[in-house]
Amino acid sequence: MSNIPNDLKYAKSHEWVRDEEDGTVVIGISDHAQELLGDLVFVELPEIGDSVDAGNECAVVESVKAASDVYSPVSGEVIAVNEALADAPETVNQDAFGDGWLFQVKLSDSAQLNDLLDAEAYSEIVESEEH
Repeated sequence: MSNIPNDLKYAKSHEWVRDEEDGTVVIGISDHAQELLGDLVFVELPEIGDSVDAGNECAVVESVKAASDVYSPVSGEVIAVNEALADAPETVNQDAFGDGWLFQVKLSDSAQLNDLLDAEAYSEIVESEEH
């Protein structure tokens, strides 16, 4: 069973969102997603200053098995990226909800957070995929 922290919001496409309470959010991929992908070998992140739209692809993670698009769960401006992943993409495998974060966004509409799943709803999606 995947680790699904209760203090985060989730997208059906397996991204997580941590609300920083200052109009910004940190985004990464879930533990379930990194388990499905396997060992990550490359991460392509958006550029600082890029605009991202909820539901649109904005990054790519590549594993030894496959490349997978990462979708932004919210709309806004990218204000930070996890540059450490360029040299250590495996950090996402080791700590998907911590040091393996992907990028940070200044929200254009904080109400979008209400459209995301809580841990319980996300865990139901994960369980349905595992069976």
